[in-house]
Amino acid sequence: MIPHTATPLQTTPVQTISWQDELARAISDPRKLFALLELDTATLASVLPAHKDFKLKVPHPYLKKIRRGDINDPLLRQVLPIGNELAEMPGYHTDPLAESMANPMPGLIHKYHGRVLLVVSPACAIHCRYCFRRHFPYQNNNPGRQQWQRPLDYIAMNPSINEVIFSGGDPLAANDQHLRWLTEQIASIAHVKRLRVHTRLPVVIPSRITADCVKWLTETRLQSIVVLHINHPNELGNDVQEAVARLKSAGIDVLNQTVLLNGVNARADTLISLSEKLYETGILPYYLHVLDAVQGAEHFAVKDEKVKELQQQMLARLPGYLVPRIVIEKPGAASKLPV
Repeated sequence: MIPHTATPLQTTPVQTISWQDELARAISDPRKLFALLELDTATLASVLPAHKDFKLKVPHPYLKKIRRGDINDPLLRQVLPIGNELAEMPGYHTDPLAESMANPMPGLIHKYHGRVLLVVSPACAIHCRYCFRRHFPYQNNNPGRQQWQRPLDYIAMNPSINEVIFSGGDPLAANDQHLRWLTEQIASIAHVKRLRVHTRLPVVIPSRITADCVKWLTETRLQSIVVLHINHPNELGNDVQEAVARLKSAGIDVLNQTVLLNGVNARADTLISLSEKLYETGILPYYLHVLDAVQGAEHFAVKDEKVKELQQQMLARLPGYLVPRIVIEKPGAASKLPV
């Protein structure tokens, strides 16, 4: 499969717009999306109810990588609401990983030994339709500056925790001033060694990787790791390569997590192309996730037999360091489980 080349949309050049402005001007109206991408409006009738349930959100730098007129474009499929999302399917849940059982206080999730996750921001720059937290109670997990003291005390009183993960939403939707303060607070806890930032923002708004962002990632004693979320090789444009180069030049390790999605990337040639392109960009393939069984995303599921077939094809055609670990997450398990 030869990745297609998207026809650029007529948008203002990304370098003239701050990342905050890009976030604010993201497309949130399905009708406007259809007009910009020259899509057949006959399908809008099924899009609007799903959009009402879980809002559309697509920033312009990502939008311009989507092929015009193609309702089946792999990038568009990740963000376009469709009627299937409203069907309640057996085995699919609003809390597929039982995170409510590992959420002892607002803003903190502690599932695995040695690491803890902080819900740094409830906001995302893009609304992925398969998101396992699309039903997450962010209204109960959005601490203000004073309320962050409880999670920080929790980490300080648990010497087994040596890694803190910034998550969300998307943690990079928060401003650099707040992220610097929170990073400094974590760095003051002696037993924490690493800071891991899980984000899609450098992929969908690459200008987010500013000098200030790199500074707070590198100015403490913590070893910083940025884990991106890239599902298809068409997401890796020159703008993303430049953002990754800024991180790499500062000595920050950059990894990638992919979700295996029917109709998007569930083909060996697509996954192999993705791994090759990630490595060319300076990103190491890390995980390939089997879809979490979140209500509204069943149409993205890939059958177990297909998952194993894809794994074998990748092993046969890629060097080992370019084959991401294929994993599934189960509620209550001590770790992610290899397929």
